[in-house]
Amino acid sequence: MNKKISIVLTGVGGQGVITAAKMLGDAAVKAGVPVFVSEIHGMAQRGGDVVCTVRLGAIESPMLLLGTADALVSTEPVEALRNVMYVHTKTKLVTDTNPTIPFTVAAGGEPYPKLEIILKELASFALVYPVDAVGLAKQAGAVITKNIVLLGALSAVDVLPFSQDVLLQAILDDVPQKYQDINKRAFEAGRQAVLKKK
Repeated sequence: MNKKISIVLTGVGGQGVITAAKMLGDAAVKAGVPVFVSEIHGMAQRGGDVVCTVRLGAIESPMLLLGTADALVSTEPVEALRNVMYVHTKTKLVTDTNPTIPFTVAAGGEPYPKLEIILKELASFALVYPVDAVGLAKQAGAVITKNIVLLGALSAVDVLPFSQDVLLQAILDDVPQKYQDINKRAFEAGRQAVLKKK
């Protein structure tokens, strides 16, 4: 594969950002696509901000230049806004619409901006796909699957160099048998949420 594809995943620690990045990496390996997965910075514990990159194809480094991401996936709207330096006007930006106020915001006493303002601002930087990941995860059977909802949404924006079936299988290989149906439902719900908006 000669093409280079760069994906940024971001959110608040404890929301499955690093797990989602690992699953994308596993899917790439299954599909025979060269891949680098990296946690850039942040704290992988509940409350801190987390940023990971997944780079696919003809790449030499896990790091990416600002303004070059093909997709950005965020488990938290303000964290998407905080990382817009990675996107450009054709970047597919998938974000959960449910705020999780990071302690860095709460500790500073700053008010959390209105969702409509965040989405409008994001839309000035990239192609935005807002998804109620928390709501869809609850419908699927477990709120903890919101990262899987977002991976399903990512699979529908035509960025990945492998099929949604490969990604779903990588997800299912990573979860215990008793949770596979919930994860399948979460993935499909996220996928359909985007397809309905296209």
